[in-house]
Amino acid sequence: MLNDRIRIKEVLGSDMVNHNITIMGWVRTFRNNQFIALNDGSTNNNLQVVAELGHYNEELLKRITTGAALKVKGTIIPSLGKGQKFELKAEIIEVIGDSDAEKFPLQPKKHSLEFLREIAHLRFRTNTFGSVFRIRHSLAYAIHKFFNDKGFIYLHTPIITASDAEGAGETFHVTNFDLENPSKNEDGTINYKEDFFGRPTNLTVSGQLEAELGALALSDVYTFGPTFRAENSNTARHLAEFWMIEPEMAFSDLEDDMNLAEEFIKYIIKYALDNNREDLDFLASRLLDEEKQKPQNERNEMGLIEKLEFVINNNFERITYTEAIEILKESNHNKKKKFQFLIDKWGVDLQSEHERYLVEKHFKKPVILTNYPKEIKAFYMRQNDDGKTVAAMDILAPGIGEIVGGSQREERLEKLEERMKEMNIPVKELSWYLDTRKFGTCPHAGFGLGFERLVQFVTGMTNIRDVIPFPRFPKNADF
Repeated sequence: MLNDRIRIKEVLGSDMVNHNITIMGWVRTFRNNQFIALNDGSTNNNLQVVAELGHYNEELLKRITTGAALKVKGTIIPSLGKGQKFELKAEIIEVIGDSDAEKFPLQPKKHSLEFLREIAHLRFRTNTFGSVFRIRHSLAYAIHKFFNDKGFIYLHTPIITASDAEGAGETFHVTNFDLENPSKNEDGTINYKEDFFGRPTNLTVSGQLEAELGALALSDVYTFGPTFRAENSNTARHLAEFWMIEPEMAFSDLEDDMNLAEEFIKYIIKYALDNNREDLDFLASRLLDEEKQKPQNERNEMGLIEKLEFVINNNFERITYTEAIEILKESNHNKKKKFQFLIDKWGVDLQSEHERYLVEKHFKKPVILTNYPKEIKAFYMRQNDDGKTVAAMDILAPGIGEIVGGSQREERLEKLEERMKEMNIPVKELSWYLDTRKFGTCPHAGFGLGFERLVQFVTGMTNIRDVIPFPRFPKNADF
């Protein structure tokens, strides 16, 4: 029977001295034909298994190699060695799965993140990625708990859709056609009426529009699922496939939206601090070592734990886009041309360097920017009375820039249709969306948060490809 095992984290966190137990895990190291460091992924800490000399035959000992899976029965005893409280005196050792020591890529040494990305199917077994993905799990759980406790309804929005919510056109197309010989019209264009769905379809870029439909009947809903962008950005900040959290609230305005987003971010960060401190401490130490390799002027002023505690203990600064532009335009950074993209006029889209300057240099706390120029924002955002701006908000976080984007949605049918025509958004194709403005419309608001950016922020990982199990980016769809 396999399921009688006890997880190593449970063993190390309790007083099981003299208890006879069964553990299972993978060998990290095997020293002196006697001391096995066993890890089962429940914690970064290994449990030392002591194989008494002369008690096991040579053939078995040769099979206890780095990466091998073992089942061990024995008795927990106090450890005489440094660094551990207990160890397991083995009585029965069984090799469940062999590992060729010469071919196993993860040897007991430090590996670069670039190398580990190439073997993403095995990187879960390292301390760094063990910590990252345990934290990712906790954050996902905390998200559902936060919204559930607030009475929100979890809505599963479609992954295959005929709409492009952002209007950006950077979508992955979905088809059942033979790509070598698709059905065509007489003029040579693709005849989508013969395709599986009878029309052009794509992978979703957002569940927001469908979530709005749910909110305008159920009041408060949220989505949490995969989204896709065919954006050819080969950077440490972008993925082609990522997860999004998108709450939508009926009878709510921009201020309600900001309040919810700030409360939400603080809640889930606090959850990680309360429930994943061991992993966060490990990643904080790792990040500190990484920072020491950088020039002094490029190092973060705060450590990982300090940064997370700072976020949950301070109110976010709230300023308008117009105020932000003035701050940036008058900054020494801008005047001395230290920005790659100089700020010279109102109406420009802020880059990550501007967002980080506001957060890390000027205010030294998370910032919520509001009331952006309508020209740089999506069609569904509520137009302000000034005719120039929309009721949008972005939350900017230290070390990463924008982490949340949201708005009050345009609930007035005439204004929405007018804006859609200005931006060449097909009104007819979104008739279902416009129906909500015809039958019982009301003020409503919501936001989107990229889950990977959140995990990146909480773990301190510098590359977004290291916080999702199998990253998808240009020219890469391995595993």
